[in-house]
Amino acid sequence: MAAAEAVAHVARFHRIQGSPGFRQAAEWLHGQLAAAGLKTRILTYPANQTASFWGADSFQEWAANTATLHLVEPAEKARKLSDYRAMPLSLVARSRSFDGEAEVVVLQKGDDPAEYAGIDVRGKVVLARGNTQRVNDLAVARYGAVGLLYDGMMEVEPVRPPWALPDTVQYTSFWWQGREPQGFGFALTPREGERLRRLAQEQTLRIRAHVDARLYDGSLENVEAVIPGQTEQEIVLVAHLCHPQPSANDNGSGVAALLEVARALAALLERGDLAPPRRTIRFLWVPEMTGSFAYLAENEAHIPRMVAGLNLDMVGQDQEQCGSSLLFEHPPGAFPNFTTTLLGRLRENWIDEAKGLGGTASYPLFRYADVPFGGGSDHYIFADPSVGVPMPMVIQWPDRYYHTSDDTPDRVDPRMLERVGTLAAVYAYWLAQAGESEARWLTRELSARFRQETIAEIQDAITHADEEDGMGRESLQQRLTYQVDRHRVALESVRRLASVDVGAWQKHDAEFAAAEGRQAADLLPNRAALVPPEVAGADMVPRRRFRGPIQPGPAIARLDTAGQDRWADWQKRISKLSRTAPVLAEYWADGQRSITDIAALVQQEMGIETTGLLVEYFSMLAQLDLVDLG
Repeated sequence: MAAAEAVAHVARFHRIQGSPGFRQAAEWLHGQLAAAGLKTRILTYPANQTASFWGADSFQEWAANTATLHLVEPAEKARKLSDYRAMPLSLVARSRSFDGEAEVVVLQKGDDPAEYAGIDVRGKVVLARGNTQRVNDLAVARYGAVGLLYDGMMEVEPVRPPWALPDTVQYTSFWWQGREPQGFGFALTPREGERLRRLAQEQTLRIRAHVDARLYDGSLENVEAVIPGQTEQEIVLVAHLCHPQPSANDNGSGVAALLEVARALAALLERGDLAPPRRTIRFLWVPEMTGSFAYLAENEAHIPRMVAGLNLDMVGQDQEQCGSSLLFEHPPGAFPNFTTTLLGRLRENWIDEAKGLGGTASYPLFRYADVPFGGGSDHYIFADPSVGVPMPMVIQWPDRYYHTSDDTPDRVDPRMLERVGTLAAVYAYWLAQAGESEARWLTRELSARFRQETIAEIQDAITHADEEDGMGRESLQQRLTYQVDRHRVALESVRRLASVDVGAWQKHDAEFAAAEGRQAADLLPNRAALVPPEVAGADMVPRRRFRGPIQPGPAIARLDTAGQDRWADWQKRISKLSRTAPVLAEYWADGQRSITDIAALVQQEMGIETTGLLVEYFSMLAQLDLVDLG
């Protein structure tokens, strides 16, 4: 229950990145760690428009005092629509001050310039359901509106279909990096938005908005705690502390689970129940993404000491309420390593929570799965090959209440927090203590799982061989070549723990895969592998100019309107395939591979063809001076 109580404490703070509320949460967390006897400190970084951390720009601190929204016309329908004091999340984060009345113009999504044709929004407020930053860039910055009302609700299939949460408010935010801060916004429930839309069909709507908020040069904070080791090497555990009040599962649950891991390990070491660790265990609570960029950029010399890590994000969901499953995310294909294999093996030691009627079987009482790399949280920075810290993520998804006012502490399951916290503690301490014998065991574990996965993949190819898009012999050979190479790199990563010889395992596992492939050849059609399309510019070789994942937002904001529209159009097209594909492409961009090569590797990793889209992507990044193209 201690972790669940910590979630409730964290949920009290309005934890917007770079804000007084985030700082208050950081100070509370720092006090809890200090009281537990941990060596802890708050790390401070500049929050302004000039600082940057590698390729990630900082941003100004934001504080809001009051914000209210009233419908004033038609007079017979006048009422309060929103109050920041009652629900801080209802004010779009980083809104600017405003005080006055304005007519309301109703749009659908409001994120396409075509929607504004023949419509005058100057001096008015736009009601729209599209991405708030894009709507603001068009309605306010381009066409002269003073602010916006957002009545959208992100769909999360299958747990949140359309109109699943009609009386809930969606969390939204502006990001002013590279943009001139302007405009304000309020988020309304879908039901309230629908009322206004129907009313606007009959009468003119006017609102009165009062926003007392400001942007100013301030600071960003990371909270750090350390259990000292006996060597310079370290294990890094991360959870992001930010998001609006309440944001209990996202990510009060990760914060609380990590807090209890730190407390428990410190107590066990203090009592002598655990031997002092060989490697330091470092705990970081950060503003998501920004805090990781800042910490790594400030500690570049320490990165080689980081043997491995773990990211805890949204780990505490009550699965029955939220519809979620506990997911263990694999490393990206460009940076394979031992971490998820270790995490999976440790997990299997403690998921047996119940026994079958005959007592011959045991099983967990919750849903879980291993999933490919998806990014979207702090591990995607650490696990970038240009950074090189092996770091899987534990997360729950999907979540019916994700990024809404209904992400409250009563949606958190104390038992789930206990499960994840126990696993994270065992994982961290195992890595902190691992030596040569553990490294040898882990090498064998990697080999065993590779062989199992190889057999399963070949059998799957045989099963679907007669289908139109099934694998032929050549495609299977390409697939096995890719998998063998990635396994070779993963085995090499074990040497982070101890200087063990993995060469024999690499050789024997490659021979095993080749033999299995030969045995399957007669069961597969002699179908040629797919040939990558010829796309102009695909022979270009991209080289990243900054360490860590590319952050194009600030540079995009400085483009002319045609450039911004081109970028927005590309984002819509790539999103229909996968938001992860560009990240994976960046990871493969090592300054030696062509875009054709990168697209082929992304296809092996994700099963989708992206050559043309990646040519566009890297070309735009080159125009923004974020990559060089050779």
